[in-house]
Amino acid sequence: MTTRAPSKIAKTSAFLVVEFFLSTFWFALLVALFAASVGLAVVWVGVPLLAVTLLVARGAATLERAAVRTMLGVDIPAPYLPLPEEPGLVPRVKAIITDPASWRDFGYWMLMFPLSIVEFTAVVVFWPVALCLVVYPLFFATLPTYFIVDLPGGGEWVIHSFTSALPVTLLGLLLGLLTVPLVRGLGRMHSSLASSILGPSRTAVLSAETKRLVASRARGVDSAEAERRRIERDLHDGAQQRLVAVAMTLGRAKTKMDSDPDAARELIAEAHIDAKLAISELRDLARGIYPSVLGDRGLDPALSSLVSKCPIPVDLSVDVEPRPPTAVESAAYFTVAETLTNIAKHAGATRAQVRVTRTDRSVVVEVTDNGKGGAEVRPGGGLAGLADRAATIDGVVVVVSPVGGPTVIRTELPCAW
Repeated sequence: MTTRAPSKIAKTSAFLVVEFFLSTFWFALLVALFAASVGLAVVWVGVPLLAVTLLVARGAATLERAAVRTMLGVDIPAPYLPLPEEPGLVPRVKAIITDPASWRDFGYWMLMFPLSIVEFTAVVVFWPVALCLVVYPLFFATLPTYFIVDLPGGGEWVIHSFTSALPVTLLGLLLGLLTVPLVRGLGRMHSSLASSILGPSRTAVLSAETKRLVASRARGVDSAEAERRRIERDLHDGAQQRLVAVAMTLGRAKTKMDSDPDAARELIAEAHIDAKLAISELRDLARGIYPSVLGDRGLDPALSSLVSKCPIPVDLSVDVEPRPPTAVESAAYFTVAETLTNIAKHAGATRAQVRVTRTDRSVVVEVTDNGKGGAEVRPGGGLAGLADRAATIDGVVVVVSPVGGPTVIRTELPCAW
């Protein structure tokens, strides 16, 4: 058992005890409000009163989610649909009444009232009994008396002194040890029930995940299209123009080969220089698509080579074993490359740190600098480009950059899709 376990058991026990009083209060209040709203429904007063009832249930559920998060360590997202923006009370009342989450909140307190009785009884019976049994021998040290316990088989156990009562302490310790998993199980049951009822429904979760994936794929397609246009532009403005110049120069040399061999040799030498420049530009372009050192040796050597070219000192730490998939390596490499470029151009930093780690399911890239801060993700900006690149493999980019610095850019790249 870790050092945090006793604290967790104590918090769970306290939560289950307090929950009984809270659930009793909310149950009584909500039943009274609901009964009144149903009784007054014939005169239409019951409709707004029903909305008030569900609002109270929402408020109670919000407090319950906060208590479960604080005491049981389980975070439950709010499941409510957004209220309409149109003015007026009627649309809002309608939205509250027709939101399934409101009725789940109400049903939660109807169900929790009898369950909280069981939880409360278990905690207030087992813990005090175990404690009394543990300290039972002290009773004989202050008040001389004796007890006779009938044993199975006809024997008797006479408890008349501190020593003879010590076995009772062992029983108390055993009961306490059995109470720990009981309380832990009740806490898990309670948090699981709260998550299933007070949290988003499976349909809502799947719908939100679908929307996120659609947006992620759209950003990934846009990023790939922007990358394709960049490659076409670099080819057209760079290597293609060089190769056209080589062809034209060789053509001119061909026409002068017989009439002016010296001029032809100069043109061929010029074409040779342009051809080497074209090869260099093509090599740089290929490196921008996927660096060869990254494919040959992995992320650590590739980032080491990248960091060595940065104009400011960079501390590098890479621990990505086992080696991640190629797409993740590429995304991590270009994330670091673009981030360091932005730091050198805009951050005004004198030092940066790159930390790349591997978890069971993802690669985490964290780049920190001591610059002026104030970095934001703006449409069309460099950080938006990082987010779009990460989105191609469902990655997430988080930017923390208060004014005055430091700036931390954390990218999480999943290793499974």
